[in-house]
Amino acid sequence: MTQEPQQSRPHGPDRISVRGARVHNLHGIDVDIPLNRMVGIAGVSGSGKSSLALGVLYAEGSRRYLEALSTYTRRRLTQASRAAVDSVEHVPAALALRQRPGIPGVRSTFGTSTELLNSLRLVFSRLARHRCPNGHYLEPTTDVALDRPLTCPTCRATFRAPGAESLAFNSAGACPRCSGTGVVRDVDDATLVPDESLTIEDGAVESWKIMGSTPNPRVVAELGVRTDVPFAELSAEERRIVFDGPQVKRHIMVPSKNGRIFDLNWTYRNARVAVREALAGAKSEKGLARINRFLSVQTCPDCGGSRLSQAARAPLVDGRDLASASAMTLQELVDWLPGVVDTVPADMTAMARTIISQMIDTAGRLLELGLGYLSLDRASATLSTGERQRVQLARAVRNRTTGVLYVLDEPSIGLHPSNVDGLLGVIDDLLADGNSVVVVDHDVALLRRADHLIEIGPGSGADGGTVVTAGTVAEVIEDPHSLIGPFLSGRSRVAMDAPGTDPRGVIRMTTGPIHTVGPLEVEIPRGRLTVVTGVSGSGKTTMVLESLVPGLEALVEGSPLPDPVRRIEADGLRRVHLIDSTPIGINVRSTGATYSGVMDELRKAWAATDDARSAGHGAGDFSYNTGELRCPTCSGTGEISLDVQFLPDVDIVCPDCGGTRFAPEAWRIRRNGVSLPKLLGRSVARALDDVGDIPAVRRRLRTLVDLGLGYLTLGESTPALSGGEAQRLKLASQMARDQADAVFVFDEPTVGLHPLDVETLLRVLGRLLGHGATVVVIEHDLDVIGHADHIIDMGPGGGAAGGRIVATGTPAEIAAEPGSLTGRYLAR
Repeated sequence: MTQEPQQSRPHGPDRISVRGARVHNLHGIDVDIPLNRMVGIAGVSGSGKSSLALGVLYAEGSRRYLEALSTYTRRRLTQASRAAVDSVEHVPAALALRQRPGIPGVRSTFGTSTELLNSLRLVFSRLARHRCPNGHYLEPTTDVALDRPLTCPTCRATFRAPGAESLAFNSAGACPRCSGTGVVRDVDDATLVPDESLTIEDGAVESWKIMGSTPNPRVVAELGVRTDVPFAELSAEERRIVFDGPQVKRHIMVPSKNGRIFDLNWTYRNARVAVREALAGAKSEKGLARINRFLSVQTCPDCGGSRLSQAARAPLVDGRDLASASAMTLQELVDWLPGVVDTVPADMTAMARTIISQMIDTAGRLLELGLGYLSLDRASATLSTGERQRVQLARAVRNRTTGVLYVLDEPSIGLHPSNVDGLLGVIDDLLADGNSVVVVDHDVALLRRADHLIEIGPGSGADGGTVVTAGTVAEVIEDPHSLIGPFLSGRSRVAMDAPGTDPRGVIRMTTGPIHTVGPLEVEIPRGRLTVVTGVSGSGKTTMVLESLVPGLEALVEGSPLPDPVRRIEADGLRRVHLIDSTPIGINVRSTGATYSGVMDELRKAWAATDDARSAGHGAGDFSYNTGELRCPTCSGTGEISLDVQFLPDVDIVCPDCGGTRFAPEAWRIRRNGVSLPKLLGRSVARALDDVGDIPAVRRRLRTLVDLGLGYLTLGESTPALSGGEAQRLKLASQMARDQADAVFVFDEPTVGLHPLDVETLLRVLGRLLGHGATVVVIEHDLDVIGHADHIIDMGPGGGAAGGRIVATGTPAEIAAEPGSLTGRYLAR
């Protein structure tokens, strides 16, 4: 019988429809995102870009995918809440490559995270010369792939070659001493009694302050150790008992806080055992953090840090073992592997080519993304956020998905302009496979390649959160409301108004070799802006952060020069400031108000009000750290920690104060109609209107506005600030003083900055230069590089292909230098 012709099906939806998005500062926006296209989202810092991309698109895409799974499966996965949005239609399953990927565990390396180590282990399992139990090596043979036992031609011993899994440091191939971590931890005696002028009764033994060890000072007294004399005066025998005494039981009397006396039969734990027992019992990150201060971490002496057992290091390929191959950079490995084919018998060459070509193909994308300088044994925790994100991106392409929405959060971070081309190639591959890509970024070269652009803004915080414009790149350029359009078209260029200063000599530094960086002779002009450039891994960080900064600090302090610095000259230098992106403060008690120094003045001002005086409150009562007016539930932190038994503690916003840190009474004390908790919830720019009559506060808040931080709230926790925000906040106290005796070093300060924010940053650098400062910046941004007085270009490549100074001079001189990769992009 004939079959009826099948009717053509209508095409599916071609866009994601978002209506009424209210995540964070988004003002109920409506927007359409084309599917199967590269969509760029632009806007100034804090405008709401990530709220749309991650808070709406990714959140709804991933949540709906999980809801499609069975109830049984969903119970075992973390459940995501619905985004604050009226509707999101036609959103695919979503994956996010975040700006700050999670810090990997101690067992993760560049090789494991890229899965390249799996392929390398296969090379050493199938193509190696294997060692028999008596130490003789056999030539490579196909018997290994056929899982046949091998017979040693020298001693006739029969054995089986190790499989790929037997060479893994996360399982059978782990070094027994370090359990495959490459490091060993032991108690650091210097931390057990840091101050020997104290007595044991006064707490000289720090490890006995760990919970569960507090009775030990009373027990050690029963063992004959004097506890009422300075620790330094104890005899050798008494010290031995403190550090190495046996675990014996003694009856002791312990008073409680309410005056009761407890009679305990307590087992003594010496100072070292107290740490080891606490380490064994630690179950949370907080618990480990308390104990780590008593431990020293050393490279494992048995495996030399390779993580591998002696048996896993036995197979040899072209004279190399797995440890030495893992220590090669990715570029070196790719250059070496093709030659391995020539080291195996003819009947193994087909298999060798297959294994090696697959590994080289996997490595190709990582090389295009500029990661060829990394070695496979590099611990993942030591990679930068940009490097970890590029590893995620390469893995996404290798998975060959289709119909997935990829949300990339500032993927150009840490990329030299030459590597942006590789990033665009990866995005093209995702699109070619039938996926959709949304990119949140500021890089103009990247945004110009988008099929569709959405600009969020126009300002930051409450002044942002609306759709400024949307359309093709050409349409955005023509829209007069667009802030990014003039930079896309080239009509606007980032400007810097830096007053010139008279030359005041140079900083001279000579270094020896370190890592992949060779000996260097460096000159940096004083009172000028010097930018250090080069591809990732070219040696910028080693030269500036590991040589220049510690060398200058040693010069200022009059201490010996650290390796690799051989000589350094900087007449009249008194101060060295490293302005990097590390978080400010270590906990939520550090806020914009406390760090900028206005909190003390604000507490005095509110204590002087009639409301405060009539209630008997002084300035100290307005401290959310110790004052009477702090919230009693969260003790002024704004959040509480929930104990969920076997899972990590969960921190939530305090339900009583709503995160404001203050008790209700503080809200009733007003100055000019505004309470202190309400003021701390306002932006710096808005707070100027409320407290601008206090001279010291006005001056400091005006500085924050000038630094482009007017949108931050005064009560915002400083550890939660972005890297760029943290860098500028660190400068707040330095902007008004003479800086002729100071050097400021910035580590990639444009990370996460819109071109207008880069302009603000350049104004800040200009003010420092105007006060006589010497400014050194590690940077990839061409706008900053183009405004340099002096450029030091490192390279020419990364890793072993870099590590030397390629060119120095003005931007025009670097652009004319044929050997400079940075110069080629400057010339454009």
